[in-house]
Amino acid sequence: MAALGLVSAVGVVAFGWPLFAGGDSSLSAHAQDAPWLFAALLPLLIGVVVATISDVGLDAKAIAMLGVLAAAGAALRPLGAGTAGIEPMFFLMVLSGRVLGPGFGFVLGAVSMFASALLTGGVGPWMPFQMLAMGWVCMGAGLLPGADAAARSRLRPNAAGAIRGRPELYLLGAYGALSSVLYGTVMNLQGWPYIGGLATGVSFVPGDPVGDNLGRFVAYCLATSLGWDLPRAVVTVVLSLTLGPAVLKALRRATRRAAFETPVTFEPTER
Repeated sequence: MAALGLVSAVGVVAFGWPLFAGGDSSLSAHAQDAPWLFAALLPLLIGVVVATISDVGLDAKAIAMLGVLAAAGAALRPLGAGTAGIEPMFFLMVLSGRVLGPGFGFVLGAVSMFASALLTGGVGPWMPFQMLAMGWVCMGAGLLPGADAAARSRLRPNAAGAIRGRPELYLLGAYGALSSVLYGTVMNLQGWPYIGGLATGVSFVPGDPVGDNLGRFVAYCLATSLGWDLPRAVVTVVLSLTLGPAVLKALRRATRRAAFETPVTFEPTER
């Protein structure tokens, strides 16, 4: 899907461009670029929604379901408030992305983070980056092998048969653990180049080789956020394995009623 590829490309550039900045570049002048990124992100999200609707033919009930899931995700986020990585929102985003597919999964993750920021007062320069990162988490869940036929799109026209039961839960648990750590890592990349006063072993040095800066970045993540990322991964795995069967069943029932990719057929009338 071109719209999904475009918004992801914008996100990669937004997160990673400081690594390639020259030594004479003024990074501090770009530290407040978040409003511009947010302004660019909104029309791209709308484009993803329109393209996904075109791909799978969703109706108003499906859009309403997307809003309900986004509200549920936003409501779950304050329960842990990020304390020691206890964030139950992640397991719902992973399971929802699995059922909804990559297109609507990306939109769900981004909209959920936007709604939770408004709910918790967490609006700041980090918000559009959080929207992108959570969108990628949900999109990745939708791209896992063995998803529902209803979640398939032109991104995966030759997807394998559906995976169900314990194998699916283990797959989602493993992905949830990995994405929980990667989310924290990517979000570190958003703020790390602009933080001054760090020790030279973990600070960003404009103009240095990318490999050297990446080594410092890994050291920075190990020293700062890993204590939050690992508990987040554990919570996501535990909730996915314990609540996953019931949540997946409810989501799949709701998507069927919302007519996710329900083919329209016309039967000839008998005379």
